[in-house]
Amino acid sequence: MKKKPQPPNPRKRLQIAITIGIVVIVVAIVINYNLDQANLSGQRFGNNLAFIQSELKNETLSFDANLTMYEKGQISKDQMLNITDVHIAKMKNILTKYDSLNPPEPFIASLRLFRLSTQAQLESDTALKEWIQTGDNSTRAKSDQLLQQSFQYEMNALQSFNNAKSSGSQ
Repeated sequence: MKKKPQPPNPRKRLQIAITIGIVVIVVAIVINYNLDQANLSGQRFGNNLAFIQSELKNETLSFDANLTMYEKGQISKDQMLNITDVHIAKMKNILTKYDSLNPPEPFIASLRLFRLSTQAQLESDTALKEWIQTGDNSTRAKSDQLLQQSFQYEMNALQSFNNAKSSGSQ
Protein backbone atom coordinates (compact mmCIF):
# COMPACT_ATOMS: atom_id res chain seq x y z
CA MET A 1 0.00 0.00 0.00
CA LYS A 2 1.38 3.34 -1.08
CA LYS A 3 1.47 6.27 1.27
CA LYS A 4 -0.39 9.34 0.24
CA PRO A 5 1.91 12.34 -0.07
CA GLN A 6 1.46 14.64 2.88
CA PRO A 7 0.59 18.25 2.16
CA PRO A 8 3.44 20.61 3.07
CA ASN A 9 3.43 21.58 6.70
CA PRO A 10 2.55 25.28 6.97
CA ARG A 11 4.65 25.54 10.11
CA LYS A 12 7.70 24.14 8.27
CA ARG A 13 7.16 26.63 5.43
CA LEU A 14 7.00 29.46 7.93
CA GLN A 15 10.23 28.31 9.57
CA ILE A 16 11.98 28.19 6.17
CA ALA A 17 10.69 31.66 5.30
CA ILE A 18 11.86 33.06 8.63
CA THR A 19 15.28 31.43 8.22
CA ILE A 20 15.65 32.90 4.72
CA GLY A 21 14.58 36.31 6.04
CA ILE A 22 17.16 36.15 8.83
CA VAL A 23 19.90 35.16 6.37
CA VAL A 24 18.99 38.09 4.08
CA ILE A 25 19.04 40.54 7.01
CA VAL A 26 22.40 39.21 8.29
CA VAL A 27 23.91 39.47 4.79
CA ALA A 28 22.65 43.06 4.47
CA ILE A 29 24.12 43.96 7.87
CA VAL A 30 27.48 42.41 6.97
CA ILE A 31 27.59 44.24 3.63
CA ASN A 32 26.70 47.57 5.25
CA TYR A 33 29.28 47.01 7.97
CA ASN A 34 31.98 46.27 5.40
CA LEU A 35 31.03 49.35 3.37
CA ASP A 36 31.15 51.47 6.52
CA GLN A 37 34.57 50.04 7.38
CA ALA A 38 35.82 50.80 3.85
CA ASN A 39 34.51 54.36 4.14
CA LEU A 40 36.16 54.78 7.54
CA SER A 41 39.41 53.35 6.20
CA GLY A 42 39.29 55.74 3.24
CA GLN A 43 38.50 58.68 5.50
CA ARG A 44 41.32 57.70 7.88
CA PHE A 45 43.73 57.47 4.94
CA GLY A 46 42.64 60.89 3.65
CA ASN A 47 43.03 62.49 7.08
CA ASN A 48 46.49 60.96 7.59
CA LEU A 49 47.61 62.03 4.12
CA ALA A 50 46.33 65.57 4.75
CA PHE A 51 48.28 65.66 8.02
CA ILE A 52 51.51 64.62 6.26
CA GLN A 53 50.96 67.18 3.50
CA SER A 54 50.29 69.89 6.09
CA GLU A 55 53.44 68.99 8.00
CA LEU A 56 55.39 69.06 4.72
CA LYS A 57 53.96 72.47 3.79
CA ASN A 58 54.81 73.95 7.20
CA GLU A 59 58.36 72.59 7.11
CA THR A 60 58.88 73.86 3.57
CA LEU A 61 57.55 77.34 4.38
CA SER A 62 59.81 77.56 7.44
CA PHE A 63 62.85 76.45 5.45
CA ASP A 64 62.07 78.85 2.60
CA ALA A 65 61.80 81.74 5.07
CA ASN A 66 65.25 80.85 6.47
CA LEU A 67 66.67 80.56 2.95
CA THR A 68 65.36 84.02 2.11
CA MET A 69 67.01 85.39 5.26
CA TYR A 70 70.27 83.68 4.26
CA GLU A 71 70.12 85.15 0.76
CA LYS A 72 69.59 88.62 2.28
CA GLY A 73 72.61 88.12 4.54
CA GLN A 74 70.55 87.95 7.73
CA ILE A 75 71.74 84.40 8.53
CA SER A 76 75.36 83.24 8.35
CA LYS A 77 76.47 80.37 6.14
CA ASP A 78 77.15 78.15 9.18
CA GLN A 79 73.72 78.92 10.66
CA MET A 80 72.07 78.13 7.31
CA LEU A 81 73.97 74.86 6.99
CA ASN A 82 72.78 73.86 10.49
CA ILE A 83 69.21 74.86 9.62
CA THR A 84 69.50 72.86 6.39
CA ASP A 85 70.73 69.75 8.23
CA VAL A 86 67.76 69.92 10.62
CA HIS A 87 65.42 70.53 7.68
CA ILE A 88 66.75 67.55 5.73
CA ALA A 89 66.33 65.30 8.80
CA LYS A 90 62.71 66.50 9.15
CA MET A 91 62.08 65.90 5.45
CA LYS A 92 63.42 62.35 5.73
CA ASN A 93 61.09 61.78 8.67
CA ILE A 94 58.12 63.11 6.70
CA LEU A 95 59.06 60.88 3.77
CA THR A 96 58.89 57.75 5.95
CA LYS A 97 55.36 58.62 7.06
CA TYR A 98 53.98 57.84 3.60
CA ASP A 99 55.09 54.23 4.08
CA SER A 100 52.83 53.79 7.11
CA LEU A 101 49.69 54.76 5.19
CA ASN A 102 47.28 52.08 4.03
CA PRO A 103 45.51 53.60 1.02
CA PRO A 104 42.33 52.21 -0.51
CA GLU A 105 43.06 50.71 -3.93
CA PRO A 106 42.00 53.77 -6.01
CA PHE A 107 44.43 56.02 -4.08
CA ILE A 108 47.61 53.94 -4.40
CA ALA A 109 48.83 55.85 -7.48
CA SER A 110 48.26 59.26 -5.89
CA LEU A 111 50.08 58.20 -2.72
CA ARG A 112 53.04 57.02 -4.81
CA LEU A 113 53.10 60.40 -6.57
CA PHE A 114 52.93 62.37 -3.30
CA ARG A 115 55.85 60.32 -2.01
CA LEU A 116 57.82 60.93 -5.24
CA SER A 117 57.13 64.65 -4.88
CA THR A 118 58.52 64.69 -1.35
CA GLN A 119 61.51 62.58 -2.41
CA ALA A 120 62.31 65.01 -5.24
CA GLN A 121 61.95 67.94 -2.84
CA LEU A 122 64.36 66.26 -0.42
CA GLU A 123 66.87 65.76 -3.25
CA SER A 124 66.38 69.41 -4.20
CA ASP A 125 67.10 70.53 -0.65
CA THR A 126 70.20 68.31 -0.53
CA ALA A 127 71.48 69.96 -3.72
CA LEU A 128 70.64 73.35 -2.22
CA LYS A 129 72.78 72.49 0.81
CA GLU A 130 75.66 71.73 -1.55
CA TRP A 131 75.12 75.13 -3.19
CA ILE A 132 75.26 76.80 0.23
CA GLN A 133 78.50 74.95 1.03
CA THR A 134 80.27 75.50 -2.30
CA GLY A 135 78.58 78.47 -3.97
CA ASP A 136 78.52 76.39 -7.19
CA ASN A 137 75.59 77.69 -9.22
CA SER A 138 75.23 74.39 -11.08
CA THR A 139 74.08 72.77 -7.84
CA ARG A 140 71.57 75.60 -7.37
CA ALA A 141 70.29 74.96 -10.90
CA LYS A 142 70.06 71.24 -10.10
CA SER A 143 68.11 72.09 -6.94
CA ASP A 144 65.70 74.26 -8.93
CA GLN A 145 65.24 71.50 -11.52
CA LEU A 146 64.47 68.93 -8.82
CA LEU A 147 62.07 71.36 -7.16
CA GLN A 148 60.23 71.76 -10.48
CA GLN A 149 60.06 67.96 -10.76
CA SER A 150 58.68 67.80 -7.21
CA PHE A 151 56.02 70.35 -8.12
CA GLN A 152 55.03 68.34 -11.21
CA TYR A 153 54.73 65.15 -9.16
CA GLU A 154 52.56 66.97 -6.65
CA MET A 155 50.25 68.37 -9.34
CA ASN A 156 49.89 64.86 -10.80
CA ALA A 157 49.29 63.45 -7.31
CA LEU A 158 46.53 65.97 -6.63
CA GLN A 159 44.88 65.22 -9.97
CA SER A 160 45.12 61.47 -9.35
CA PHE A 161 43.76 61.87 -5.81
CA ASN A 162 40.82 63.98 -6.96
CA ASN A 163 40.05 61.57 -9.82
CA ALA A 164 40.05 58.62 -7.39
CA LYS A 165 37.90 60.58 -4.95
CA SER A 166 35.32 61.58 -7.56
CA SER A 167 35.11 58.09 -9.08
CA GLY A 168 34.59 56.63 -5.61
CA SER A 169 31.72 58.96 -4.79
CA GLN A 170 29.70 57.99 -7.86
